[in-house]
Amino acid sequence: MTSSSEPMRVVFRADASLDIGTGHVMRCLTLADALSVKGVECCFISRDLQGNLIEQTRQRGYTVHVLPALKGEQVVSQEPFHASWLGVGWEVDAAESLPYLRELSPTWLVLDHYALDSRWEAATREYWQRLFVIDDLADRAHIADVLLDQNLGRKASDYEPLLPTHAQCLVGPQYALLRPEFSELRPYSLERRKSGELRHILISLGGVDKDNATGAVLRTLRSCPLPDDCTITVIMGSHAPHLDDINALAAEMPWPTNVAINVNDMAKRMAEADLAIGAAGSTSWERCCLGLPSLMLILADNQKGIAEALHQEGVAYNLGRPEELYASHEYWSRLHLSGWLTRQSEKAAALVDGRGASRLVQVLVD
Repeated sequence: MTSSSEPMRVVFRADASLDIGTGHVMRCLTLADALSVKGVECCFISRDLQGNLIEQTRQRGYTVHVLPALKGEQVVSQEPFHASWLGVGWEVDAAESLPYLRELSPTWLVLDHYALDSRWEAATREYWQRLFVIDDLADRAHIADVLLDQNLGRKASDYEPLLPTHAQCLVGPQYALLRPEFSELRPYSLERRKSGELRHILISLGGVDKDNATGAVLRTLRSCPLPDDCTITVIMGSHAPHLDDINALAAEMPWPTNVAINVNDMAKRMAEADLAIGAAGSTSWERCCLGLPSLMLILADNQKGIAEALHQEGVAYNLGRPEELYASHEYWSRLHLSGWLTRQSEKAAALVDGRGASRLVQVLVD
């Protein structure tokens, strides 16, 4: 470990891209912010993929060591399942990461990448002291000291065949990595939901939304029986390839519809919404913390388990994949008649309290 005169150093290896989305880097930034408050020195290693968050990470105050953009045709392994998300073979990625890890010699390496497994970890093992893996899939081996899977329904036993015997396995939404503003706004958000009214819908389907699920949602909503005084807010990222289409659809909606780009007040917007339509990814835990009722869409195979578990618990309603939206009309009448919004809000709020990051800081620092 580091001496008492040296700050603890944590290096994050995570990427964002059009394929990967933004969630992995965003939750790592949340953990980095929580560690920084404790005086921990944090930095990132990220690849220059299309749709990356390298500049945004730097704007948050963190050094980013950039792995080069892809050049020409790359030979990528077929394993693990998401290997193509790395853009290069794991051997190349490990070799390009090694100089930074050698220089930084981190106390903890935090690895949040579906394309990396124990082979990459073993290849870099000489230059980090301890390994913290963030995962959602339980589909590949790791040599981690600590592993986090924040998903509902996950059991530590799911990882037993994939981890060393000494590894500590942290599972469940109580460890969800949420920024401090979510727990800060939680009391206000829960109080305003007691009326159970539907006046404001928030649509947020990822910073990239490369397949334009947002467009499918807006087209579906046009024929749904929403209240006359309803308003709609759509959250998009500046890299979203279908942004022009979304702006055109918003202008044609029967209800006032605002498209907001690269927002930095997501917790406030969620707190002031009555219903969310969102992906069944990491933002599910943000919505739960604020007791925000939600209709979920499955935008990637790895979101299917989260959607099914939340639906089964009555925490959110699973609409399936965007192409299945045509069947969603019946749910709108249910919202008005059954008190569904209020009941779902209570169940969601009971699942996540917003203190996951502080729990993880205790594991890493103490």
